[in-house]
Amino acid sequence: MTGVAADDGPRLKVPDRLVVEGGNRLVGSVDIPGAKNAALPMIAATLLTDETCQLTNVPLIEDVEIMVELVRRLGADVSFDRSARTLTITASSITSTEPDAELVSIMRASFLVVGPLLSRFGRIECIHPGGCELGVRPVNVDITGFRAMGARIDVEPSQYSAIADRLDGAHVYLDYPSHTGTENLVMAATLARGYTTIVHASREPEVIQLIQFLKSMGADIRGEGTSVIQIRGRGRLYGTGYRVMPDRMVAGTFAIAVGMCGGAVVLNDVNYGDLEPVLHKLAEVGADVEREEECITVRSEGKLMATEVHSMPHPGFPTDKQAEMGVLLTQADGDSVVVERVFDSRFGYVNALRDMGARIEVNGTRAVINGVSRLKGSRLTAGNDLRSGAALTLAGLVAEGVTTIDSVRFIQRGYEDLARDLAMIGANVHVDSYVESNLSSAI
Repeated sequence: MTGVAADDGPRLKVPDRLVVEGGNRLVGSVDIPGAKNAALPMIAATLLTDETCQLTNVPLIEDVEIMVELVRRLGADVSFDRSARTLTITASSITSTEPDAELVSIMRASFLVVGPLLSRFGRIECIHPGGCELGVRPVNVDITGFRAMGARIDVEPSQYSAIADRLDGAHVYLDYPSHTGTENLVMAATLARGYTTIVHASREPEVIQLIQFLKSMGADIRGEGTSVIQIRGRGRLYGTGYRVMPDRMVAGTFAIAVGMCGGAVVLNDVNYGDLEPVLHKLAEVGADVEREEECITVRSEGKLMATEVHSMPHPGFPTDKQAEMGVLLTQADGDSVVVERVFDSRFGYVNALRDMGARIEVNGTRAVINGVSRLKGSRLTAGNDLRSGAALTLAGLVAEGVTTIDSVRFIQRGYEDLARDLAMIGANVHVDSYVESNLSSAI
């Protein structure tokens, strides 16, 4: 993580421009770090107890730094040993139930502290969360669930205010299986009176891990991994220690990169079941996937066949890999179809690929990709979506000539050092310039 000091201070500098020269095969191995989307809700969950919680295998990324700073500003005692990737939090002296507005505006996942704060302390005030620009991403699932559990909530143009003497268990039906909505409501229910049933819950692996973490704190929860989760509220939860699962999204990026560039790369510390939708599609287009106990080897000759991809909630193909798979399919022989069924605005990367020579037609949430396209190096801007930024980096790996990608700071929200790790397996990519991080301006 570039620019991290040896002490507990947050990172101050992040990459701003990448330079990529295409044409290299990828060979070697990559150690997959802890999962961002597992670590963030687990950090929020430490607010449910006054005892010490310790997380290991914590990824060194900006989103984690933001969440760490957020709970610290609420009054939690936080120690982050980055060299050991170990985070220790004791939330025994919380002094505020109003999450810092600047930090909440940076990252949508910061809203995950609302459930724990409301359940344990009975009140919150929080602005509308920010984050990647992926279309409409309301938190109405969370708000509706909190109201069903007895919270009195005022929704104002700029913020939410909620009060509850103590939340009561309730039957909550989710309009859609929201990842963060499920997590927020499960955390809130752990300290509520009585039983809570959440129907149409998210089945994402990171949701399952959060629930296992909560169970290690003493929570009474059943049904994780299914669409119906049941929680019996407890009077209190306790301190615990837990290891963050490997990041299937990071692993998916490298697997897709090998599929399109050709070569052979071993992905270490990977759960095959979590990554199966991506690996299944890679095998379908022509890559070879070997599964071992804790690692996966992806091999490819770079000769790919067209296919159809529908992004869906787990266990479907993950929306966070849709853009990268779209890039790969520009190199597949024939016409491929990509349908986005999770977010309404996730084809923002298409115009950049067209500038590079890709032939893609988009109609609403459906894209038709004509391959094989000869991509040419170009000057691109990553924009405010870390997954699209990663996808454009992969596009540079197969383009002729040099690709320069500006405003890549959002990539650091999900990757410790994407350029470094790609270079280690043979890619010709490096960071050309750095910029002060979003977190720096908020501290």
